[in-house]
Amino acid sequence: MSTSDILTGEILGTAMLILLGGGVCAAVTLTKSKAQNAGWLTITFGWGFGVLTGAYIAAGVSGAHLNPAVTVGLAIQGGIEWSQVPVYFLGEMVGAMLGAFLVYLAYYGHFKAHMADLAVQSGPGAQATADATREKAGPVLGIFSTAPEIRNTAQNLTTEIIATFVLVIAILTQGLNDEGNGLGTLGVLITALVVVGIGISLGGPTGYAINPARDLGPRIVHALLPLKHKGASDWGYAWIPVVGPIVGAVIAGGVYNLAFA
Repeated sequence: MSTSDILTGEILGTAMLILLGGGVCAAVTLTKSKAQNAGWLTITFGWGFGVLTGAYIAAGVSGAHLNPAVTVGLAIQGGIEWSQVPVYFLGEMVGAMLGAFLVYLAYYGHFKAHMADLAVQSGPGAQATADATREKAGPVLGIFSTAPEIRNTAQNLTTEIIATFVLVIAILTQGLNDEGNGLGTLGVLITALVVVGIGISLGGPTGYAINPARDLGPRIVHALLPLKHKGASDWGYAWIPVVGPIVGAVIAGGVYNLAFA
């Protein structure tokens, strides 16, 4: 598999994953969206369908990792060379940022309307109003990246490790393509269903990033977008949805080699 194949597949596939996954978060969150307040199940199925779409697009080109944690797990398992890992990482990050920007374009008018509803008025008490506005604008970050419901470093990290372990061990034990370097046709469908299951069962505490590129790439886009009153990008938490999934993937790769190899 060539470097250009990896980059093409991972950029396209990850962009589609984030476009549909971030898109469902935007649909549920933003003012005047037809799906506003549709709820958690809508979000979990939206992300599952995002995985399904992105993985079908990329499976025949790059193996459809779409996730640095999956790439690490496959490298430990022996499905890909370690020298290919940085190329996969690059494609996944570029794709995630592209997908997040496409969400912004698709919902541009709704972002403007949403921010207008949160606009800070000038005059007495403006600072208090600004503080309240930033608090209300929190869900805008949630369109792009994850945040915990209870902020506790050990708990949040543990949740991401466990959830990513489930994802990666499920991928490693079924449905790999003939080369063993990514998802096969059946594996794409099974993985999408596993992601829905993780979201329903384990997504409540942290929003189940389970993918460093899925969280970090869109978080960078959120930081760069020219949206007034969008709130902070929560960089103090940003390392957890990067480190947690990588640790979970390392454990999953090790368990696979001990139990199944």
